[in-house]
Amino acid sequence: MDRTISYLKKLFHIFTLLLIILSLYPGSILGFLLYGDFRLQPQFTKDFLYISSQHLYVYGLVATLGFFSYLGDKKFKLVVIYLFFLSIILEVAHLVISERSFQIPDLAGNILGVLIAYIVVLIYKFWRK
Repeated sequence: MDRTISYLKKLFHIFTLLLIILSLYPGSILGFLLYGDFRLQPQFTKDFLYISSQHLYVYGLVATLGFFSYLGDKKFKLVVIYLFFLSIILEVAHLVISERSFQIPDLAGNILGVLIAYIVVLIYKFWRK
């Protein structure tokens, strides 16, 4: 079990690093890989009203991985705070990064992704008792 948690933590840190790189790079790395153009942003699913679906999925995945990696660890609360702040800071950073733009639907997707993951983990902890 400890080995699995160790692998989850490593995977969480790798995904978090990738998220930071993809968020802070001036241009779309995924757009370049898929379309050969840094200016194109891939859109895999439609947005939910005023919430970016892609941001919700990515932050939900990373947060779920992080929360389950540190479940039962004394650093769990720190990871929760870290992911909420990261979801805000990475989007606000787009105000100063060229070729990127700050968007409220993206910020909403970031925060909601982390929040949903947190609620899922709280429900899991409640039912596990």
